[in-house]
Amino acid sequence: MKHRIACLSIALISLQSAVTAEEPATPGSAYQQGMNAIAAGDPVAAEVSFNKALQLDPNHANARYQLIEVRKNAPTIAAKGRASKFGAVMIPRIQLDGATLEESLAALSMMVTKESKDQVTPNFVTDDPTAKLASKTITLKLMNVPAKAALEYILAQVGGKARFDEHAIVVSAR
Repeated sequence: MKHRIACLSIALISLQSAVTAEEPATPGSAYQQGMNAIAAGDPVAAEVSFNKALQLDPNHANARYQLIEVRKNAPTIAAKGRASKFGAVMIPRIQLDGATLEESLAALSMMVTKESKDQVTPNFVTDDPTAKLASKTITLKLMNVPAKAALEYILAQVGGKARFDEHAIVVSAR
């Protein structure tokens, strides 16, 4: 019985230290979590962390400044995060032969979704009111390339550019 109580006590202490490891103990650590969240493109987590830093130290000027910046720039931060996640997906093989831009983007979207195991599902929107991009074809063969690089090669062949928005990757002419 004493052995079970000792094991239970050790387990509770381990569990308590694991829970407190996730929760920042100092304003500095909460602030750093916020900065890491910005770098990861997660404005919601950044705001939570900066608020926690301010709860621990209401005079933490850097946390207050970053909180204002996160609120002001949340869509931009999130877009950069999506661009980073998209770019981190490795495409083992992409081969296009005379494909249209629409076909190329559809193929890339399917590859990114598959290779990321449904973690990244890009939405492409083509902003081409004069059909300048629609008439061009793409031919390329790439192996083991990041998705963002594949997109850049595709766009280079049609004279296009990409912008990562809140819900989509918008492709337009240069």
